[in-house]
Amino acid sequence: MDKDRGDLADLMYELSRCVVVPADEIPPNVITMRSRVRLRDLDTDSTFEYTLVYPGEADFAKGKISIVAPIGTAMIGYSEGDEIEWEVPGGHRRLMVEAILYQPEAAGDSHL
Repeated sequence: MDKDRGDLADLMYELSRCVVVPADEIPPNVITMRSRVRLRDLDTDSTFEYTLVYPGEADFAKGKISIVAPIGTAMIGYSEGDEIEWEVPGGHRRLMVEAILYQPEAAGDSHL
Protein backbone atom coordinates (compact mmCIF):
# COMPACT_ATOMS: atom_id res chain seq x y z
CA MET A 1 0.00 0.00 0.00
CA ASP A 2 2.82 2.45 0.83
CA LYS A 3 4.43 1.68 -2.55
CA ASP A 4 1.18 2.59 -4.30
CA ARG A 5 1.09 5.89 -2.45
CA GLY A 6 4.63 6.61 -3.54
CA ASP A 7 3.73 5.81 -7.15
CA LEU A 8 0.71 8.10 -6.94
CA ALA A 9 2.83 10.86 -5.39
CA ASP A 10 5.28 10.52 -8.29
CA LEU A 11 2.40 10.77 -10.77
CA MET A 12 0.95 13.81 -8.99
CA TYR A 13 4.35 15.50 -9.13
CA GLU A 14 4.69 14.79 -12.87
CA LEU A 15 1.17 16.09 -13.51
CA SER A 16 1.89 19.26 -11.54
CA ARG A 17 4.64 20.05 -14.07
CA CYS A 18 2.39 19.52 -17.11
CA VAL A 19 1.10 22.15 -19.46
CA VAL A 20 -2.40 21.40 -20.73
CA VAL A 21 -2.87 22.13 -24.44
CA PRO A 22 -5.66 21.36 -26.90
CA ALA A 23 -5.34 17.92 -28.52
CA ASP A 24 -4.70 19.41 -31.97
CA GLU A 25 -1.66 21.30 -30.62
CA ILE A 26 0.14 18.27 -29.16
CA PRO A 27 3.21 17.42 -31.25
CA PRO A 28 2.96 13.90 -32.74
CA ASN A 29 6.23 12.78 -31.13
CA VAL A 30 5.06 13.26 -27.51
CA ILE A 31 3.84 10.40 -25.32
CA THR A 32 0.21 10.90 -24.26
CA MET A 33 -2.37 8.57 -22.78
CA ARG A 34 -2.92 5.51 -24.98
CA SER A 35 0.24 6.18 -26.96
CA ARG A 36 2.13 3.07 -28.10
CA VAL A 37 5.88 3.55 -27.80
CA ARG A 38 9.12 1.69 -28.28
CA LEU A 39 11.64 2.18 -25.48
CA ARG A 40 15.28 1.08 -25.38
CA ASP A 41 16.87 0.11 -22.08
CA LEU A 42 20.20 1.96 -22.23
CA ASP A 43 21.87 -0.48 -19.83
CA THR A 44 20.86 -3.76 -21.48
CA ASP A 45 20.18 -2.52 -25.05
CA SER A 46 16.81 -4.33 -24.92
CA THR A 47 13.74 -2.80 -26.54
CA PHE A 48 10.17 -2.86 -25.29
CA GLU A 49 6.87 -1.74 -26.74
CA TYR A 50 4.27 -0.38 -24.34
CA THR A 51 0.88 1.28 -24.57
CA LEU A 52 0.26 3.82 -21.81
CA VAL A 53 -3.21 3.15 -20.33
CA TYR A 54 -5.45 3.94 -17.38
CA PRO A 55 -5.11 1.58 -14.37
CA GLY A 56 -8.19 -0.55 -15.14
CA GLU A 57 -6.88 -1.28 -18.66
CA ALA A 58 -3.39 -2.38 -17.61
CA ASP A 59 -2.24 -5.80 -18.84
CA PHE A 60 1.51 -6.28 -18.71
CA ALA A 61 1.34 -9.46 -20.82
CA LYS A 62 -0.20 -7.37 -23.62
CA GLY A 63 2.23 -4.48 -23.19
CA LYS A 64 -0.37 -2.21 -21.58
CA ILE A 65 1.29 -0.21 -18.81
CA SER A 66 -0.72 1.78 -16.28
CA ILE A 67 -0.07 5.49 -15.90
CA VAL A 68 0.34 4.87 -12.15
CA ALA A 69 3.06 2.23 -12.65
CA PRO A 70 6.56 3.68 -12.24
CA ILE A 71 7.45 3.28 -15.95
CA GLY A 72 4.03 4.65 -16.97
CA THR A 73 4.46 7.74 -14.82
CA ALA A 74 7.96 8.18 -16.20
CA MET A 75 6.85 7.95 -19.85
CA ILE A 76 4.11 10.58 -19.99
CA GLY A 77 5.12 13.78 -21.78
CA TYR A 78 8.47 12.57 -23.10
CA SER A 79 9.30 12.73 -26.82
CA GLU A 80 11.15 10.59 -29.33
CA GLY A 81 14.87 10.70 -28.62
CA ASP A 82 14.43 11.68 -24.95
CA GLU A 83 16.18 9.74 -22.22
CA ILE A 84 14.20 8.80 -19.13
CA GLU A 85 15.81 7.97 -15.78
CA TRP A 86 13.46 6.58 -13.15
CA GLU A 87 13.39 4.45 -10.04
CA VAL A 88 11.33 1.27 -10.42
CA PRO A 89 10.83 -1.66 -8.03
CA GLY A 90 13.78 -3.45 -9.67
CA GLY A 91 16.14 -0.46 -9.30
CA HIS A 92 17.21 2.50 -11.42
CA ARG A 93 16.25 2.41 -15.13
CA ARG A 94 17.66 4.41 -18.01
CA LEU A 95 15.45 4.34 -21.07
CA MET A 96 15.38 6.12 -24.40
CA VAL A 97 12.17 6.81 -26.32
CA GLU A 98 13.02 5.29 -29.70
CA ALA A 99 9.69 5.82 -31.42
CA ILE A 100 6.09 6.82 -30.93
CA LEU A 101 4.33 4.02 -32.81
CA TYR A 102 0.85 5.43 -32.23
CA GLN A 103 -0.42 8.59 -30.60
CA PRO A 104 -4.21 9.12 -30.44
CA GLU A 105 -4.02 12.87 -31.03
CA ALA A 106 -1.84 12.49 -34.15
CA ALA A 107 -4.14 9.75 -35.45
CA GLY A 108 -7.24 11.91 -34.97
CA ASP A 109 -8.41 9.69 -32.10
CA SER A 110 -8.22 12.32 -29.35
CA HIS A 111 -11.67 11.25 -28.12
CA LEU A 112 -10.12 8.06 -26.69
